[in-house]
Amino acid sequence: MKIIPHSTRINVYLTFKGNCKEAMCFYQQCLGGELTLQAVKNSPMADQWPAEVQENILHASLLKKDLVLLGSDMGSTQGLIQGNTISLALECSSKEEIDSFFYKLAEGGKITHPLHTFFDGTIGALTDRYGINWVLKL
Repeated sequence: MKIIPHSTRINVYLTFKGNCKEAMCFYQQCLGGELTLQAVKNSPMADQWPAEVQENILHASLLKKDLVLLGSDMGSTQGLIQGNTISLALECSSKEEIDSFFYKLAEGGKITHPLHTFFDGTIGALTDRYGINWVLKL
């Protein structure tokens, strides 16, 4: 099931160290819902990643009515440390909205992945001036 944004919303995005599939299956057992897992090797971006991460989960989503839990094994290039394993995933409703929100949130912070087009739309990531990680998607 693909999330089709009808309005702007924020979801939780969890980052794991290679055990995203295990964790998301656990959350599905606990919470119910429809779980979708996409491994790196099954994505249009597979050739952009080294062999050792091909089995990792690029994107996971657990959906049940208004409950949306997102996850991935593909974390920060600095590695995972307590505090950077959770991001706020902001689904935007228009190009104007993602541009506005992204650059406003980045003021005084750090853009970790500039806004760019990828196989599933537009995406970018940043850490705001308060140390909160954001992933914005259109």
